[in-house]
Amino acid sequence: MLLDEDPATLISECTSNFNIHPDRSALSRITSSLSTLTTARQLRLSTAQSSLQKLHRQLNTLTSQHSIETSAHNPTEHAARILALDTQKFRVAKGVSDLEVEGERLEGELEGLRRVLGEVEREGSEGGDRGREGRGGEDEIILKLKVYRSLGIDVEADRQSGVYNKAVIRNTRKGDVHVVNVEPKFSRFFYANYFWETM
Repeated sequence: MLLDEDPATLISECTSNFNIHPDRSALSRITSSLSTLTTARQLRLSTAQSSLQKLHRQLNTLTSQHSIETSAHNPTEHAARILALDTQKFRVAKGVSDLEVEGERLEGELEGLRRVLGEVEREGSEGGDRGREGRGGEDEIILKLKVYRSLGIDVEADRQSGVYNKAVIRNTRKGDVHVVNVEPKFSRFFYANYFWETM
């Protein structure tokens, strides 16, 4: 025989000397680690898929909104609206300028009326001493005529009756002249409003 001992005995002794417990523990740890890694990978993959689906939905929503805005936008209508707004802006600016000019004109007329009123107040209802001596017959009617004249209104008396029944209204700003026959059937309030609107 090649071996002095029985092969079965040798095999039994070799088997009894084997210690596989550390290897089994290592395999168990490796399996557990692989399971943990697989679970973590699946979780990350699931989270990434959810984020991708959410981004896809947002993309579809934004694409739809962009299509709606693009289809609703009309360059021609936009340009026309801008032109209309510019025209309105210039019209408003011109109106403001005209009002400023009219305000300056009215301020000038008001200043003239204040001067006439001051003169009337200084002379009194009788026209003052200088008025009584120098003008003779100038009275309250003459003073009223001066006020009318300062407003651009000339009052004319009837040649036969001597009653003031005609007014000539001059609008220097518009270059208009209006002749108004004053009739008793209309009130003074009516004529006052008409004269003021004409001026």
